[in-house]
Amino acid sequence: MTSASTRLASLWDDAKAKDMSEPEKLLYRSNLLGSDKRVTNYGGGNTSAKVMEDDPLTGEKAEVLWVKGSGGDVGSIKMDGFSTLYMDKLRALKGKYRGVAFEDEMVGYLPHCTFNLNPRAASIDTPLHAYVPKNHVDHMHPDAIIAIAASKDSKALTQEIFGDDIGWLPWKKPGYELGLWLEKFCLENPEAKGVVLESHGLFTWDDDAKACYELTLDIINKAITYFEEKTADIPAFGGAVHESLAPAARREIASKLMPAIRGFVSGAQHMVGNFDDSDTVLEFVNAKNMRDLAALGTSCPDHFLRTKIRPLVLDFDPAKNNIDEVLAGLDAQIAAYREDYAAYYERCKHDDSPALRDPNAVVYLVPGVGMITFAKDRATARISGEFYVNAINVMRGSSAVSEYCGLPEQEAFDIEYWLLEEAKLQRMPKPKSLAGRVALVTGGAGGIGAATAARYLQEGACVMLADINETALDEVRSGFAKQFGVDVVRSVVMNVTDEDAVAAAYAYTSVEFGGVDILVSNAGIASSAPVEDTTLELWNKNMDILSTGYFLVSREAFKVMRTQGIGGSIVFVASKNGLAASPNASAYCTAKASEIHLARCLALEGAEAGIRVNVVNPDAVLRGSKIWEGEWLEQRAGTYGTDKEGLEEMYRQRSMLKRSVLPEDIAEAAYFFASEQSAKSTGNIVNVDAGNVQAFTR
Repeated sequence: MTSASTRLASLWDDAKAKDMSEPEKLLYRSNLLGSDKRVTNYGGGNTSAKVMEDDPLTGEKAEVLWVKGSGGDVGSIKMDGFSTLYMDKLRALKGKYRGVAFEDEMVGYLPHCTFNLNPRAASIDTPLHAYVPKNHVDHMHPDAIIAIAASKDSKALTQEIFGDDIGWLPWKKPGYELGLWLEKFCLENPEAKGVVLESHGLFTWDDDAKACYELTLDIINKAITYFEEKTADIPAFGGAVHESLAPAARREIASKLMPAIRGFVSGAQHMVGNFDDSDTVLEFVNAKNMRDLAALGTSCPDHFLRTKIRPLVLDFDPAKNNIDEVLAGLDAQIAAYREDYAAYYERCKHDDSPALRDPNAVVYLVPGVGMITFAKDRATARISGEFYVNAINVMRGSSAVSEYCGLPEQEAFDIEYWLLEEAKLQRMPKPKSLAGRVALVTGGAGGIGAATAARYLQEGACVMLADINETALDEVRSGFAKQFGVDVVRSVVMNVTDEDAVAAAYAYTSVEFGGVDILVSNAGIASSAPVEDTTLELWNKNMDILSTGYFLVSREAFKVMRTQGIGGSIVFVASKNGLAASPNASAYCTAKASEIHLARCLALEGAEAGIRVNVVNPDAVLRGSKIWEGEWLEQRAGTYGTDKEGLEEMYRQRSMLKRSVLPEDIAEAAYFFASEQSAKSTGNIVNVDAGNVQAFTR
């Protein structure tokens, strides 16, 4: 039996497309195709259209190729993401071609073919579209098609499923030669509607944009139907030999593994993690044939460029729950993977190959638990995981109907260390100052906490917002997600005085991001009362939140940071009142003084592990601060004999610089202590108070 719910449905809306130009239809088609991961993965595949345009120089009509530019994603591409090239110049390139040994030099000629001074760089796949003699071409990487393309019987399966509608070409690295192969196939098979490229993907074509789109869906649906019918009664990957742990137990194991792995893989740069325990992943990691299939590596170039040639399978046994044994042996397992990767490099390198890159695994498979991926940022880690899920789907289909074949090692190397790929990597922008760092900010829904989180996010960090106010927390998180992207910000409801809640927050952070590099301990309250009116309850509340709370979040930070072994930065947001006494605030001032001294103690303990601990002392941050919204503001106004409106002015005039202190000012100091600019500072205090002589530290 097959399920209609697994079929791709046409999303083409004739009413929307009716008045579109051909380039606009190309954009529409591209976004529709890229909206479904069954069609292509993020950044994978490309689309094109050949369009008659007015030449800006002659005014005459010229045939122009619109094709997805280098590095784009069809699902999110805009009009400026397409390269535009004169077709007559692209055809003229054939006269410059000197053969396969020189095909990479053809990329250098593509800018000479640019139409209308379009700055979008053309991709290496441009000739694959240019020389297909049809107006519209789709090149997609559907799992169901790659399962055919990666099978030992790839050619026979293609014929069995599609007949003469879809042809087949053997593996060839993308480039100019493959473009000529496609042209030759089309000319020799004029009735063919497309072609399966071995170990690569699918090409389809038509002279109409909508027809091309629907043809692509139809071909993919035929493949989906074939695999569902053929594999309905076949246990995937040889059947299960492990049982999955319960969801909470899976995350608990991941929270222990991820900081440990992160420490090993963050030598050259800090890495960020992603955890996936979806049904697809669990079916694979629990399977009898998982290790053998994983060792074969991935097939499609897009897959192994994102995931490396193969994953690392951790020696975890869910039945024994041998996590301590796995952690103890992690060093040896990772070292063995590095040695294997270095040997692969030595076997396959050429005289002009780029230097050995990071030899650590990207993908870590854990039986009974799931999949962990690490990359230079959260989005890349997530996308790498998505690509390996694609690879799992491919292996499921191929191994069920034939024999799964990974790409030959030398071919894989030649893609991974392709000089054109290296040039693309070298063009990448310089990482931001906190790229790869993970920060946990307590009091993250308040003015100072939110401003600090925003400053970190601007510099490329991932941020876990922790706060006791769930409503405010959700509002701040959703705002940051819209501004900076959903990958880089998470939130957790946490009471800093609750030992279990604090530990759970760090476990959650470790699963979501891989660990913690920066703690901003900022959660707070404020109270004002003469000492004779200060109740024990009020005194203890200040101590619980401002002293014990800072201790609890710091203790857990130390645990994670020591596990990682890559240092860290802890920033206490204390107060001028920790240095300078104020009337009618003995509980608050004493608790803040406790914070400062705790920071000094922790700076002593953390130095040998590279964990720096520093203090930012604000004063009178009224705007946006949660603690100034209630009784504290009224109490302080009463203490100084003014009203609420006059209190900020009073504080401004009291300062030496006569300036108000804002949350963003505190955030800047917190950024300094988190960044490499303060790499040689620990146990220090920065006052951000517009000048208060009583709070001078010396």
